[in-house]
Amino acid sequence: MGRASATGSGRYAALIGAGILLSRIAGLIRERIFSHYFGLSDAGDVFKAAFKIPNFLQNLFGEGVLSASFIPVYARLLAEDDERAANRVAGAVFSLLALFVSVLVLLGVLAAPILVDLIAPGFHEEKRAFLTRLVRIVFPGTGILVLSAWCLGVLNSHRKFFVSYAAPLAWNAVMIASLLGFGPRNEPYRLAEITAWASVAGSLLQFLVQLPTTLRLARGLRLYMGRRSPHVRRVAANFGPVVVSHGVVQVSAYIDNLLASFLSTGAVTALYNAQTLYLLPVSLFGMSISAAELPLMSAATGSSGEIAAALRSRIEAGLRRIAFFIVPSIVAFVALGDLVTGVIYQTGRFGRADTLYVWAILAGASIGLLANTWGRLYTSAFFSLHDTRTPLRFATVRVVFATILAYLAAFHIAPAAGVDRRWGVVGLVAASGVAAWIEFALLRRAFRRRISDVPVSSSFLAKLLAAALLAAAVAWAVKLALDVERPLSTGLIAIAAYGGVYLVATRAMGIAEMKSLIDRILSRTSRRS
Repeated sequence: MGRASATGSGRYAALIGAGILLSRIAGLIRERIFSHYFGLSDAGDVFKAAFKIPNFLQNLFGEGVLSASFIPVYARLLAEDDERAANRVAGAVFSLLALFVSVLVLLGVLAAPILVDLIAPGFHEEKRAFLTRLVRIVFPGTGILVLSAWCLGVLNSHRKFFVSYAAPLAWNAVMIASLLGFGPRNEPYRLAEITAWASVAGSLLQFLVQLPTTLRLARGLRLYMGRRSPHVRRVAANFGPVVVSHGVVQVSAYIDNLLASFLSTGAVTALYNAQTLYLLPVSLFGMSISAAELPLMSAATGSSGEIAAALRSRIEAGLRRIAFFIVPSIVAFVALGDLVTGVIYQTGRFGRADTLYVWAILAGASIGLLANTWGRLYTSAFFSLHDTRTPLRFATVRVVFATILAYLAAFHIAPAAGVDRRWGVVGLVAASGVAAWIEFALLRRAFRRRISDVPVSSSFLAKLLAAALLAAAVAWAVKLALDVERPLSTGLIAIAAYGGVYLVATRAMGIAEMKSLIDRILSRTSRRS
């Protein structure tokens, strides 16, 4: 099981990564255009804040929760060739989810003024009034995206990964078209409202893109509540703890946003910009590998010893693959963050000073990048075992530590050191990084007690770090030789040099993950030819 499964898992992760990469590239293009028209302005702050509560609910009840509660049950039924029961579960979950989301959206629209005070209590009256309007606009789109996550659960269980993860291209395309079409002739607040409506249309398109393939795979799907089904009851039983677990993690991000609203104009937008860049490797590598592993681990059958061996094998391979991509991401964010930020955001109203500000936030957030991505893999392993409570406990610990450390860093340590309050955002994200390492340590210890330890070679990590530092030195030389006032061209050339040197260095060091990557590329090339 090992080599064949590992190869299949790698192929599935590559499909997920490809879909995510396309959607993230579209998202970065969207953010660059947004920065051109908004910069770090009040209207930009309001627009980013308007998506916080809807995004919180989407993440809470959408992809992550459905993956953890629905996929383990649905994928196991498919593995046992019980397609009829699997489709009954899928139909019941969609029916219950649609009912729940409808009520949720209605409550969100009605309670928008209350939610605004929770999102950004530091906003003044004008920003607060406009934020209320935008929240009411975007809430229905959030409900549609939650239903879109149901499609993702069905598609992933059938090993159809690319469509579901590339579907956000549709959402981004609608918003990009809105910004380009209306941006030149509308002031920022009006443009923010138009773009909010575009996000709702994009949400519907994203759902419709996935629906035909989903219905084709789930043949005989019938919508009903299905409360008597033991499989549906298991999904429901898993749903509660997973919702709370994801909710605890989302609370941490919400608290960062809330605290940032008290710091200075532009702090909320800058935090959002840094988080967008930070989440790129998390999605491409951490989420793609973890998402590919979840249905495969859930479908593992045999004795408890055989299942444990399968999990150990997948965790070990997954940790190494994640580290191969995340270690250079950390070095790039810390050493070359101005180039990374400048390529995406530095245009129009977004200047060099704004780029340096976001770079500092991005570097602070990088403290927890490896722990965050490794932790996702361990969490998937627990979910595959239908254990949702262990990740919940540790996520709660993480948020408690993150909240305490973030408050101290932003409002006590920074002022005591004579640092301008706007830089308190760096302390917020650094505190979250430290808390991520605490959560990862707890997850790893719990897995060791339940299954066994899965160590990652320190020499392997040292080689990755050495290759990344060498690549960073080359990229710095390119940066110094070119013009930093031309961030797009300079950044693209330097980042390309960084990636190229890292890949060559890891190949020269004999890193197995690099050899595997080359083999997959050559195999696909030969098949196409």
